[in-house]
Amino acid sequence: MASTNCAEKDTVIATELLKGQGLGNQLFCYVTTRALAYDKGCDFAILNREILDCMYFMELDCGRVLARAYFGEVYHEREDRIYIGNSRHDIEHGCYITGADKNLCALNQTTLLYGNMQDESYFGKYKEEIKAWLKVKPQYDCKEYSRENLCIINIRGGEYTSNPELFLRRRYWLDAMEIMRRQRSDMQFMVVTDDVSAARRILPEVEAYHFDLAGDYTAIKNAHYLILSNSTFAFFPAFTSDTVKFIIAPKYWARHNVSDGYWASEQNIYSNFHYLDRKGALFTAKECREELDKYRQKSPYYKRIGKRLEGMALMTAYMRSRSLIYGDLLVRAVRSLKRRLKRGGYDKEQL
Repeated sequence: MASTNCAEKDTVIATELLKGQGLGNQLFCYVTTRALAYDKGCDFAILNREILDCMYFMELDCGRVLARAYFGEVYHEREDRIYIGNSRHDIEHGCYITGADKNLCALNQTTLLYGNMQDESYFGKYKEEIKAWLKVKPQYDCKEYSRENLCIINIRGGEYTSNPELFLRRRYWLDAMEIMRRQRSDMQFMVVTDDVSAARRILPEVEAYHFDLAGDYTAIKNAHYLILSNSTFAFFPAFTSDTVKFIIAPKYWARHNVSDGYWASEQNIYSNFHYLDRKGALFTAKECREELDKYRQKSPYYKRIGKRLEGMALMTAYMRSRSLIYGDLLVRAVRSLKRRLKRGGYDKEQL
């Protein structure tokens, strides 16, 4: 049951949806805002609700209709970034590693919120309520792919494909599939993706599909087994699923490919997920949090949060980022050559 600890009876906790946010980011902002308000017995409001991508297949209550001018208090969720040579983005804008912002949960006055708002502590205790909030309309709730021996693989393509620090390696998917086969010896696989061509390049042996938004969402929500990418899109269908038995996600989330222990971000460690590292080892969320606590104490990155690179460190970072790009291009070229040779009917002995 929600508490009633708002300082004023007419308190409103709100957020404003922003252009450019995908459905996953929109739902995190929506759910966190509504959960914080529910916890305090307050009203809530979603500004720019008309840009919510899921309104046609969900009947979302967006709370009170209010203008931005109504809010005298604006709160931006805390941001922690480390500047590191993974990519031009991480050098110039920093790699987002933020954990939970305790001040966010302590708000008790009318406030307009901005931020990622993806930490489980913001909303996790209201799972059953969230299932009701995000209920899919029956006519859109596709269960065609809800088979007990079918694992849905959600590959994120699009802009991810040009970022080697972000786009998950083929090895991640193969290791995850092997683990799923240990769950069931008769396990079958199907890819649901926003980018069928990218999925076919990285995992050509598995049939890939892209339905409409509702179709992709409900195929994930109604799955029994899930292998997820480091994308927010799949979180809430996985979190609200009544069928899912086992979920694998990439350890270190958005920096699975390059991290030596930091998470991008810490907010993306979720209780019911299992996290796969680059060596094929699987970790519980509890193990990931405990390991991260130890890493924070010794990592030089955490000692310079928010500090931009300069001088030789900056030059070295740019060199590293370029090496990642060239390495990724080499891997793609080799993979492309193998595909062409396979289509041409060549084998190793013929070359």
